[in-house]
Amino acid sequence: MKKLISNNWQWIIIFFLPFVFQSCYISRALYYQTAGIYDYKIFPYRTIAASESPIALKQSVHYNQKNLSSEYFQEFMKYKTTAFLVLKDDSLIFEQYWNNGGPNVISNSFSMAKSITGLLIGFAIQDGKIKSVDQYACEYLPEFNSACKKHIRIKDLLTMSSGLTWDESYFNPFSKTTRAYYGRNLYKQMMNLRVMQTPGYTFRYLSCNTQILGLLLSEALNKNISEYTYEKLWNPIGAEHAALWSIDRKNGYEKAYCCFYATARDFAKIGLFVLHEGKVNGKQILNEKYIKESTSPAKNLTDNEGNSVDFYGYQWWLLNYKNMNITLAWGLYGQFIIIIPEKQMVIVRLGHKSTRQTIGHYTADLYRYIDAAFDLVP
Repeated sequence: MKKLISNNWQWIIIFFLPFVFQSCYISRALYYQTAGIYDYKIFPYRTIAASESPIALKQSVHYNQKNLSSEYFQEFMKYKTTAFLVLKDDSLIFEQYWNNGGPNVISNSFSMAKSITGLLIGFAIQDGKIKSVDQYACEYLPEFNSACKKHIRIKDLLTMSSGLTWDESYFNPFSKTTRAYYGRNLYKQMMNLRVMQTPGYTFRYLSCNTQILGLLLSEALNKNISEYTYEKLWNPIGAEHAALWSIDRKNGYEKAYCCFYATARDFAKIGLFVLHEGKVNGKQILNEKYIKESTSPAKNLTDNEGNSVDFYGYQWWLLNYKNMNITLAWGLYGQFIIIIPEKQMVIVRLGHKSTRQTIGHYTADLYRYIDAAFDLVP
């Protein structure tokens, strides 16, 4: 009997192996099993050089004078936090690293990269490479000039209302998101998508929207988006370290929906850039109007339950907490850039895990990071 079972398994393996290896992304997904914050080690990438004029974050006179309470510390360790930074009035109040994190350690943004891609669209409009968010994607991507897809605007992609088919599953080795992460032809995958809902009406969080924005940018700019990121964002904000952006294959396209690697301090500088509505040291780098549009809710949309969308803008998440309007870049496993204009605060949290418990649209640990930061401010 044991021999019969063994033989059956051999035949099953022999039958399925060609399909697995024909889809290389599946074999890679099964091998690596889960994504990680140091996955730049397993993918090709482009390097975004440190700024020619790096700007060191200022330290407050209160820098690290207060410690996390034991309650917060236990929670931070439970979710394997690697970095936690709190800035107020442009100065570091608190900065700590754990679990092999450090000021020089680069970490995966995951979906925080979506917010960066959203900013790049603003720069491209400012530079005249894109006319406006009301342009149709098919003006840059001819494959979208079909019956349904030709009605998708850049704004629909920015606000997650394209109506495209997609499976936003991070832990299914056969999902479209897994294929985008481990696959080697993002352009083909995105161009083959179909429309399932009328664009511009319903919010559905889909990573494909941001990836299409990345492809569209590359076509509009006639250059890769890593190069553009350096010119327009990374160099002007005074990034102290090189960043990396994973690409689907050698000389391929950036994974615009994820996979931007940087240090916690340089992520904080993106937060300061948005906090100051596109300014760096008082100089306007990106149009203030676009920043305000990006961080305003897309209330013309409804979610799947028919509620007005008051929690998302142009690739930025929005939260009202304790009567404060908060802007977020949010990535898998609780990567956060948290911007609180009312308090002139920026919070960065990086780490390996997050809770599965949710409060509203967000994981419950987000609220703890905000509360912990408030507790640290004198």
